[in-house]
Amino acid sequence: MRYVRWSVPFLLLVVQGCAERSVAQPPADRSDAASPPAATPADEAHPQPVPTLATRNQGDDWPYFLGPTRDGKSRETGLVTPWPEGGPRIVWQKEIGTGYGIGSISRGRYVHFDRWDDMARVTCLHAETGEELWRFEYPTDYEDLLNYNNGPRCSPVIDGDRLYVYGVEGDLHCLKLVDGELLWKVETAKKFGVVQNFFGVGSTPVVSGDLLICMVGGSPPGSPGLYESGGKVTGNGTGIVAFDKQTGEVKYQITDELASYAAPQLATIGGRPWCFAFCRGGLVGFRPQTGQVDFHYPWRSRMLESVNASVPVVVGNEVFLSETYEIGSSMLAVRPGGYDVVWKDDPTVRAKAMKTHWNTAIHHEGYLYGCSGRNTPDADLRCVEWKTGKVMWVEQQPARIRERSSLLYVDGHFICLGEYGSLRMFKANPEKYDEVSQVMLTRDDPDPRRQAVFGPQPLLKYPAWAAPILAHGLLYVRGDDRLVCLDLIPAPSNQKMP
Repeated sequence: MRYVRWSVPFLLLVVQGCAERSVAQPPADRSDAASPPAATPADEAHPQPVPTLATRNQGDDWPYFLGPTRDGKSRETGLVTPWPEGGPRIVWQKEIGTGYGIGSISRGRYVHFDRWDDMARVTCLHAETGEELWRFEYPTDYEDLLNYNNGPRCSPVIDGDRLYVYGVEGDLHCLKLVDGELLWKVETAKKFGVVQNFFGVGSTPVVSGDLLICMVGGSPPGSPGLYESGGKVTGNGTGIVAFDKQTGEVKYQITDELASYAAPQLATIGGRPWCFAFCRGGLVGFRPQTGQVDFHYPWRSRMLESVNASVPVVVGNEVFLSETYEIGSSMLAVRPGGYDVVWKDDPTVRAKAMKTHWNTAIHHEGYLYGCSGRNTPDADLRCVEWKTGKVMWVEQQPARIRERSSLLYVDGHFICLGEYGSLRMFKANPEKYDEVSQVMLTRDDPDPRRQAVFGPQPLLKYPAWAAPILAHGLLYVRGDDRLVCLDLIPAPSNQKMP
């Protein structure tokens, strides 16, 4: 069946009669596909009724932000090192709309969330080919307070046969994964009185059992804006809201905290489930099933125009927090009802252990690896000892632009995506920065005269701020206007190659 693309004017006319709808194309016949991939944690918690479209049966899905184990780490093996001169093979690439986030992958489906003109769009693609399967759109009029782009910040969350997207304007939608049908929605900004933050909504929700846990951060009616109040916006007890994932019904709401841009983090400590939400003013530790709050740990810069955006890193009973604007990092040892501070950066000293911005550090074998620094001139890759905060190494390569970057761990290595589109691979080595490969993916300039003078242009344009993701050997990276799928871990010779 041929897929018909609608022009934007026609699409807007349709939207006037029906605010939200999905346009689906039946999946291609995959009767010759290999057996379904091995079960991931998401499969075990929620049996998957959605048929797989995948032909690559090694590796894992990547169904939510920071991957199947929510820590930026892949369990896949077979990485080819070093890369060929031009980098890993490009499997497919696709123009995308406005936004900062990257998609999620389940059962051979890649789901992307971005904005086209005045429509927020969820697009489901075949993960191995880039073929569009369906799309869902709704109108949005969000405008950023600081003139950054007006697209979504959150990644889609896939749970069994359902998909959840949290828009930059605060609209929360639940869709069917197989065809994009709308099941329910909640306009959180209107329902809970959210005062617009600097960059809108940017905290990706998490699924815990039958609950979808979201950072909302509502305020009483008539509350002044962020600048009018000098940043002293008060909460109304809806800092964190848990919804019934099947219906969208509110099950509990807790804390007067305002929302940040850090996704909540789930963990099990001492046999007990925990959820950690690094909100605007600090860390809230609570029971995800009931919302019972254990503690609040204040951790935020005194600067008005500062945000918390880095996801808490949990190892054992310890939780690592980091921000880039002023105070840096802290480590807590948590227990039911409270916490102890293991270490924290000295507020009187300019140098900090690590100051993560919109990226999240990755723990591996007793060390943290991540990008530290607020802006390109002062950003660097570094390794920090988990237990003490001691800086083990800082990347020192003056010839390279010190761009901000984000990481993915796989098979003893880190894949590093720089904000100007560079891709690097280096070993997980606490003794030194140990680079294996580096590449800048390029494309020909459409203007032959510029091409002759300046050569090829970067394939991934600034800002490439979303961390790379990996599913079944395929690496997905995005820049400002393009999504690229790379063959990072080639499939075994007895499997089909996309």
